[in-house]
Amino acid sequence: MNKLLTILFIVAVSNSLFGQGEIDDQEKIFYRNERTVGLSLNSNGIGISYREGKRLDFLNKRIIDIDFNIVKHPKEIKLSNPYVQAGGSFVFGKKNELYSLRGSIGHQHEIFKKMDLGGVSIRYFYSGGAALALAKPIYYNVLYYTPGATYEIRQEKFSEDIQDPIYIYNKASFFKGMDEIKVYPGLFVKGGINFEYSKEDKVIHSLELGTAFEAYTNKLPIMATNDNRALFLTLFVSYRVGIVIDPLNPETERIPTLFFRR
Repeated sequence: MNKLLTILFIVAVSNSLFGQGEIDDQEKIFYRNERTVGLSLNSNGIGISYREGKRLDFLNKRIIDIDFNIVKHPKEIKLSNPYVQAGGSFVFGKKNELYSLRGSIGHQHEIFKKMDLGGVSIRYFYSGGAALALAKPIYYNVLYYTPGATYEIRQEKFSEDIQDPIYIYNKASFFKGMDEIKVYPGLFVKGGINFEYSKEDKVIHSLELGTAFEAYTNKLPIMATNDNRALFLTLFVSYRVGIVIDPLNPETERIPTLFFRR
């Protein structure tokens, strides 16, 4: 993750350095609301998010975020049965797939505005709100050896009776256990720094670095161990792309070409 963070930061800074001094003759939007989507790499998984930013004044916006994350346990290690060629990989001892759905409201303040085409604007942000953790049970195809050097496969959740990975053929279908999802409520806060470097005035490309803290009412049962947690401190880096919207001009609601720049 540290290498990726370094590369993304160098790309953003490089765009800024090579863009300094270019003449910017684009039509400017004064009343700048924002809509962006983001893909994040977290210290405990990955996530996607949607954000709306409403202009309060020249430097400040109110932001509303919706995040969806896949949460991993630090002791997850993928294995495969060495005696089964077509078995596939699995995490030995994992009880549940864990997802978090978060909604928050917060504030964004622009510290440094772009001075010219290709520059970088720097903003800090913070927000907080409610979180829901969704725990979906994992089923395994477990091998039971029978007399005559044969075996049968049964679909079961992980239990302490399974002492060795060689007794697991592979994971069962992802959809097995969907009707057994448990929900754990919680609260969270997050904050960070946003570097916006798009060359298009109506398009947003940004790199975001930050941290989030989540607290749930119960320990979240990811692994069949005693070190599952109810509190999570997460570092994240995300790439965001979106559009600037002028509420006084409905034409700006039309989504421009996001991934091509002049």
